[in-house]
Amino acid sequence: MKNTKKKSLILALFILMVATFFISVGNGAVNLSPMEIIETLLYNKGSTNYQIIWNVRLPRTIAAALVGINLSLSGAILQGIMKNPLASPSTIGVSAGAGLAGLIILILFPGYFYLVPFAAFIGALGATMLIYLLAWNGGVMPTRMILAGTAVSSLFGAGNNALMTFYPDRVSGVLSFMVGGLSAITWNEVSLILPYTIICSIILMFLPTKLNILLLGDEVAIGLGLDVERTRFIFIVLSSLLAGSAVSVVGLLGFVGLMVPHITRLIIGSDYQYLFPGTVLFGATMVMLCDTISRVLFQPMEIPVGIVMSSLGAPFFLYLLKKGVGYHRHKRKQGNN
Repeated sequence: MKNTKKKSLILALFILMVATFFISVGNGAVNLSPMEIIETLLYNKGSTNYQIIWNVRLPRTIAAALVGINLSLSGAILQGIMKNPLASPSTIGVSAGAGLAGLIILILFPGYFYLVPFAAFIGALGATMLIYLLAWNGGVMPTRMILAGTAVSSLFGAGNNALMTFYPDRVSGVLSFMVGGLSAITWNEVSLILPYTIICSIILMFLPTKLNILLLGDEVAIGLGLDVERTRFIFIVLSSLLAGSAVSVVGLLGFVGLMVPHITRLIIGSDYQYLFPGTVLFGATMVMLCDTISRVLFQPMEIPVGIVMSSLGAPFFLYLLKKGVGYHRHKRKQGNN
């Protein structure tokens, strides 16, 4: 019965995602209903509406969904391996590492802007490895990783500020990257992030049991025959791939990896067999919805999606701190259900 309820919730999240997709594609300077969108794509390929949908709104909406999926999955992984609901790519420094690498290309070597996706991945992976090494002491303790991540995030944040201080004339060209924006998204960006989303998502769908075992604690996991350090390393690499690819497209978009896995866990529970697909659906929905709000709230002016996400994420983060929500509380609650 419990699993049936969870499957029903996942189906509801899927329906919500589809509805949000049509809302995102259909709203803007020109408003279109779902039927008009479908008819335009199928039968009116030479029309102005078709150009608006195909060249502007579809790539932007799809990119928003993919960014939401990648950041949310990255956050779900980090919260699991660190056993801390406050862990996310933005709070422990993974996004900061990707962002610093991307900014180095955009500010110092603007002619090589096409290397931003690769640089962002290297930055995310490098930040994660640095956190991993700093936290290593005969093994990796989740609490030590959180502390190391906070320090690394501050370090890379200082690097970002230094770049903007030394090159103030180039800051205006990277403001969208700094706050997280989707205004200039094309099919090229979609093609960049899509392979990471597909490959990492497929791999993760085969690994929920291993992450569930990690949640039981290292001693129990070792007793069950799990190679804890190797498994944790694999999850860290996947998290870096997901976060780095998202940052390369949207910039430093915060709070997605924090909010979405936590809210999904409250709805579905902590079993990663259901948490992963739930996070995928809710992550895509959240970023598509926030991007739609960023486009229509102050028409004809548009604000970066990162501002909308931060206005939602900051109060939610403070709520978590005030409530003192712990990871094990969710586990106990799930067990009582």
